[in-house]
Formats: sequence, C-alpha cells, structure tokens
Amino acid sequence: MNARQFQCPHPSGFTPLEKTFMSMIGLLLALGIGIGVGVIMGLTGAGGGMLAVPALVYSQAWSMQQAMPVALLAVSLGALIGAIDGLRRQQVRYKAATLMAIAGVPFTTFGIVVARHMSQAGLMLAFSAVLLIVVARLMFQVRAQWSGNAEASEKQDAIACVNRQTGKFTWNGKTASVISLIGACAGFFTGLLGVGGGFIIVPLLRHFTNLTMQSATATSLMVIALVGSVAVGSAILHGAQLPLGFSTFFALTSVVGVLLGRRLANFLPPAIVQMIFAGLLLCVAVSFIITAW
Repeated sequence: MNARQFQCPHPSGFTPLEKTFMSMIGLLLALGIGIGVGVIMGLTGAGGGMLAVPALVYSQAWSMQQAMPVALLAVSLGALIGAIDGLRRQQVRYKAATLMAIAGVPFTTFGIVVARHMSQAGLMLAFSAVLLIVVARLMFQVRAQWSGNAEASEKQDAIACVNRQTGKFTWNGKTASVISLIGACAGFFTGLLGVGGGFIIVPLLRHFTNLTMQSATATSLMVIALVGSVAVGSAILHGAQLPLGFSTFFALTSVVGVLLGRRLANFLPPAIVQMIFAGLLLCVAVSFIITAW
C-alpha cells in the first residue's frame, strides 16, 4: 500500500458535490434565520441582533466578532424597511430618532473598540447577561398584562411628553436629555454586542415618555437603521470582513421577515409574542453561558 492511497480526494477533505450540498444547507439555514429574525423585529421593534448573532455563531461556526457585522447589516436593512412603513403610518417620531442616532454614533464606535479587546468568553457572558435582563423584563410585562395592571398608554408623569393634538414631542431640556441618553445607551450596546439597540430603546421610550407601543416600536426601527448602518461601516473600517454574497442574502431575507412581522402584529396578542420572544432569548442565554464556561 503506497502513500497515494492515503490522500483525500479533495484538498479540503470534501468532494465538490459535498461542498455544494453544504453550501445549500448553509443558505437554507440563513433563509430560515433571516426570516425569523425579521419577523421578531417587525413584531417587537427589537430582538433582531439578539437572535441573529447567536444564530450565525452556531449555524455558520463563526466567532462573535465575525457574526456581529453581518447581523448588524441584516438588522439595519430590515429596520429601515420597517421604519419606512412606520413613517407612512405617521408612527415614527423622526426628530427624536435622529437625536438618538446622533447621540449613539460615538458610543457605537466606543462599543466596537471595547468588543475587540474582549475575549470570546467575555463577550458571550456579557451577551447572556443582557439577554437575561431582557427576558426578566418581558416576563414582568406579560404578568402585568395578564393581571390587568399593565401600564396605561397615557402617562401623565412622563419626563418627555408627546402632545396628543400634534403627535409630536414637546421639546425642552428634559426631553432632549432623556432622548439623548437613550440613544447613547443604545449606541454603546450596538457596537459592543452587535445588537440593534431596540431592546433598550423601546422599553426606555415606554418608561420615560408617553409614546404608544406602536410609535415606540416604529421610532426604534428608525434609530436601529441609522445607528446600525454607522456600526457596520465602523466595523469594516476596524478590519471586519463581510462575505458579500451571504451577507446580501441574509439581509434580504430579514427584510422579508420584517414585512411579515409588521403584518402579523395586527393579529397576534402582544403577550403571546413576548412570551415566545422571551423563551427564545432564554434558550440562547443559557447555551452561551454553557459554551463560555
């Protein structure tokens, strides 16, 4: 028996047919993940990056650093389409969204720099901690809704108030400060963890303003589109590599999901959507903690 008999039929260990089959499986996974991420984002105004990053890590065998810019590209494009739909329905508070984006941009870059100096395990644990906080908040909201003690949409003690006659914020120092702080927080977590920031923007807007859930969601999508786009560009400038074909396909599938989610939001009870979302995030958080340790 000579040495030639021990050689693999293909340098990579796979035949061309096997490589083609594996590529098709990868595209099917990207299709399912992209649509699923888009649907969640369209329903809740948040959650796209929180699901896209771990899904890409597991399905494509990527690191967190590799998955983040691809996830952000898909989330940003999907959010842009959702924001356009919100503008058409006059649900987006575009001045507030622009201010949040401006405040978030420098913190997004700072978050990216911090992420590049963290270990893979450290990023996974940080990501899991954020997910668990979001899960806890979602479950408290569901419990409040079922007990009949949900927060009323008309908040009289909101720090930043929308005039119900004009549908616009009453701008003053407090309003500008609150909106800017929300944008800064969202921007930092966008850069650090590769998430769009909606999981921060929506609850903070609901807590500190009297925006309706629909308006908070639509405004959040506009901020995600603006800040996420800057984050993608910053990540590329810092050396991130985006596989063009896969990234484009994944982004387009997320757009389809967002449009579908925006339609489903008119039929599904919010409590059911939040429970499903919380369950998914809890599974991701636990799996990341196990992997990190």
